[in-house]
Amino acid sequence: MNKRIDNLFQIQANNTTIRTEIIAGLTSFMAAVYIIAVNGAILSTVGMPYEAATIATAITAIVGCLFMAFWAKSPLILIPGLGDTSFFVFTLVFSLGLTWQQALTAVFIAGIVFTLTSISKWADFLSRSIPKSMISAMTAGIGLFIAFLGLKNGGLIVANESTFVALANFSDPKALTTLLTLLITLPIFLRNVKGNFLIGIVAGTIIGALLGIVDFSVLRDFSISFSGYQEVVFAFDFSAINTINFWTAVFSLSMIIIFQNMGTQLGMLPDKSKFRKSFQANAFSVVSASLLGCSPSTTAAESATSIAAGGRTGLTSLTTGLLFIPAMFLIPLFKVIPNSAIAPVLIIVGCLMVQSIKDIDLSDFTQAFPAYLMMAIMPLSFSVANGLALGFIAYPIVKLATGRRKEISATMYVIAFFFLLYFVLGAI
Repeated sequence: MNKRIDNLFQIQANNTTIRTEIIAGLTSFMAAVYIIAVNGAILSTVGMPYEAATIATAITAIVGCLFMAFWAKSPLILIPGLGDTSFFVFTLVFSLGLTWQQALTAVFIAGIVFTLTSISKWADFLSRSIPKSMISAMTAGIGLFIAFLGLKNGGLIVANESTFVALANFSDPKALTTLLTLLITLPIFLRNVKGNFLIGIVAGTIIGALLGIVDFSVLRDFSISFSGYQEVVFAFDFSAINTINFWTAVFSLSMIIIFQNMGTQLGMLPDKSKFRKSFQANAFSVVSASLLGCSPSTTAAESATSIAAGGRTGLTSLTTGLLFIPAMFLIPLFKVIPNSAIAPVLIIVGCLMVQSIKDIDLSDFTQAFPAYLMMAIMPLSFSVANGLALGFIAYPIVKLATGRRKEISATMYVIAFFFLLYFVLGAI
């Protein structure tokens, strides 16, 4: 059995072990499983049945991870992203006035555009045309975004009317749980203890229970019904296909899913040779998400936790995907894990990714400024897409302003133009 797994995923060739890959998959699952409950709740705000949307979210995550495991042999995981779901709800439905069925149709067409891009030479061409400084900035920016996500979810950074954000009072049980869990997780991570992140999450849950932030009442009901799922699967509505708003939705969504996922994958993949097929798996998963009745799937930022845990092959993503199957029936169990137990993992992983800033020539302001803008905007706007957009728009501007036009590829002009158009359409 072990030999078959090794042959399928090239475990030894990737300098890893089956045990490491499974632990990495379990780690990313623990970090990302929250999406099942949260995503369904957001989708229900546009009229989708909550339970059906929750089931659609889980199945979409399963299918996405299986695409990544068997097609790309990649450790990245694909799940419905909160940013993409928010765009689906607040832009496609609330701003552009589409029904959720029409919005699913827009996701389907955008997924086809993504797929055509990924299977053509455009994907490799685009990835080669992006300057190395921008790729390093993507990695660092996503690292800051992940770190801010951990600090926010862990209660260490809180809202403040005067300063927007502020440091929490450490006497708060949520913040205290995050700090204590970080004090446990960081040393065992530095000592490279096997399963360090998982140990930290379990320890954080125990600490959270002792400090009273764990809600055990959610364990009372483990029931789930598939009876209403038929309301969202294949629920396309093409009636708005002749409207400007519909095609605005398709264009803007296509821009986001193509460039956001390209940036995330180029930033996180340990083995860049797996990019093309990983990108294709991502595209296939967006199409399947629309068919399954869900918002677009994305390369999860939580993939960084599995890579940091040593994941290098498709066995990691396969493990994560398979764990989402019982998770559908154990949602209350995973609700017990407090955000404060997961937050330290995100904070540590964010630091690992920010280290890529060393590959940016900060002495060259034409490289430093677009990178800096990208890294600053991602966490501050709470959007990877916004950071990518402003960074790519700034790059040709600073190069042109300093008379270094020859350093701008035609592709960078095109990307900058479309991101600018994305902002313009979003303001209309």
